[in-house]
Amino acid sequence: QVQLVESGGGLVQAGGSLRLSCAASGTIFSANLMEWYRQAPGKQREVVATISSVAYTTYTDSVKGRFTISRDNAKNTVYLQMNSLKPEDTAVYYCSTVQRMRRYWGQGTQVTVSS
Repeated sequence: QVQLVESGGGLVQAGGSLRLSCAASGTIFSANLMEWYRQAPGKQREVVATISSVAYTTYTDSVKGRFTISRDNAKNTVYLQMNSLKPEDTAVYYCSTVQRMRRYWGQGTQVTVSS
């Protein structure tokens, strides 16, 4: 059973930074595509960033140049470094991965950016 546990959310002023972490267990972490999603109130969940098993990364346009996704396979952990945060980044952030055709989600961590 894959388990994902996020941490690192909080309240920050616009322009500030946060680093989210997602610890994975129950999976061959190094082989997995890992993803960060977010869901703002009243909006659909959207993918923010992805990182492949060979550390190829992708970002949604709104976070390019501000967010960085990375992974530490020795620690079974994926990170999301968020800089120059904006109020529109306020959302619950989720870590996710797919294994054996089933998608797994963490419990989410709240990020609130005040103006």
